[in-house]
Amino acid sequence: MSIDITTLLQGNRRSLAKAITLTESKLERHRDEAQALLEQILPHTGKSIRIGITGIPGVGKSTFIEAFGLHLIRQGHKVAVLAVDPSSPITGGSILGDKTRMEVLSQQANAFIRPSPSGGALGGVAQKTREAMLLCEAAGYDVILVETVGVGQSEYEVAGMVDFFLVLMLPNAGDELQGIKKGILELADGIAVNKADGSNRQLAQQTQRHYQNALGILQHNHFWHPEVVLCSALENGNIDSIWQMIMNFKGKSQEIGHFSKNRAIQNKEWMWRLVHELIDRRLKQSPSARVLCEDMQQKVTDGETTPYIAAHRIVESL
Repeated sequence: MSIDITTLLQGNRRSLAKAITLTESKLERHRDEAQALLEQILPHTGKSIRIGITGIPGVGKSTFIEAFGLHLIRQGHKVAVLAVDPSSPITGGSILGDKTRMEVLSQQANAFIRPSPSGGALGGVAQKTREAMLLCEAAGYDVILVETVGVGQSEYEVAGMVDFFLVLMLPNAGDELQGIKKGILELADGIAVNKADGSNRQLAQQTQRHYQNALGILQHNHFWHPEVVLCSALENGNIDSIWQMIMNFKGKSQEIGHFSKNRAIQNKEWMWRLVHELIDRRLKQSPSARVLCEDMQQKVTDGETTPYIAAHRIVESL
């Protein structure tokens, strides 16, 4: 698959789309091509703000991302949206409908929307999202938005690859607070209570106070206290305040050196994640290792050996 690096670095969307498709390929030769390409564009990466956006189904993620993206484009930014679609566990296919859900944004010259199938990756986060981010940065996109499917462990996955993690909530104070996992609040750098319009406004203000109180005892970054902002994606209300909050976070983070240090830690964790993935792939590709894996699995199931001894024998076989 031939990728024109010159046009990619010039921001050509077709070249960018082809490059991301190359990184998503499961063919061995495509994997090698993709890694060679990523190594070449690496000096042109890292100049963006990476923002993860999550929220329960029905919170209005796509509507919010479209309103947010359009606001940023009006400010002179180039915006890339990496929206992860859940793959069907039965057929392996996915809907990939994000461009229809963000119709106005997708028509903007300075926007790039890439719906990617999760491919069964943990928590619904596409395995190649990190590589897609690098390619988008090389193509000149200075704001990268990563939308999660809002289920399972995807929030933890995305929080580990972005600079700022935004959680969208509904104006539903009591029930919503009870239903949300404490862990998500611990991950949040900011909370936006969406749909704060019309008759929902008073309830949204109540919800805002509830989350402010809840976040009072949680603080995962010593330099930053997560903020709770009201917004209405439908009416384009208070979208600018959310961007200002993110910019304030970035400024403070860079001031104390946390921004670059956090990215370095993320890259190190990514490397070890890939080490485990490559070991797993090698086990599956080796006929003798596959036989041993099945044998050890059966012995563990039958209680003939311990999981540790079985795992040790499998790793030794490599």
